[in-house]
Amino acid sequence: MTIIGNAACRGAAFAVWIAAAAGMAAQAPADVGTGTVGTVGAKASSAAIVLKAIAEVQMRVSFSGREATKLVPADRVVPGDEIFYTLEIHNTGSATVPAPSVVYPVPEHTRYVADSAIGPGAEVSYSIDGGRSFDVPENLQLAGPSGAPRPATSADYTHIRWQFKHGLKGKSVAFARFRAVVK
Repeated sequence: MTIIGNAACRGAAFAVWIAAAAGMAAQAPADVGTGTVGTVGAKASSAAIVLKAIAEVQMRVSFSGREATKLVPADRVVPGDEIFYTLEIHNTGSATVPAPSVVYPVPEHTRYVADSAIGPGAEVSYSIDGGRSFDVPENLQLAGPSGAPRPATSADYTHIRWQFKHGLKGKSVAFARFRAVVK
């Protein structure tokens, strides 16, 4: 296998950036070596819900003469890199959590990639006020330079919320994903 683009060989100035900015550490410390990031600022609607965030970058590889892409831990990133965040949403309890809600901040020093948040069976909404309120993109507005309202853009988003439509059974895992670009 030949590695064509390797995120692990990128600028050392951002070696620890992923730990400090891409996920912050609350429930688990960031592990730069695996691309696992913490969950400071993340919220779940139930104490039984535990979140694990994984940060990865896409890399091109050549195997037996064929080129392909794969996700690898985001050990080192530089401005312009696109980071794929996968949230593992674990129900650690034995009872079903009805229609759980999960909120995750757009990591510091990144810009959310428009329309990239997904979660099977979940409605996605966004916050532009630090996670105090959420709505769909077309309803989000900010004050423009003249004070008149302007539509918010994906660069204005501070938090993402996944509102699941169905319950999450005990000892089960759900997944959500989004992308962000390093500023």
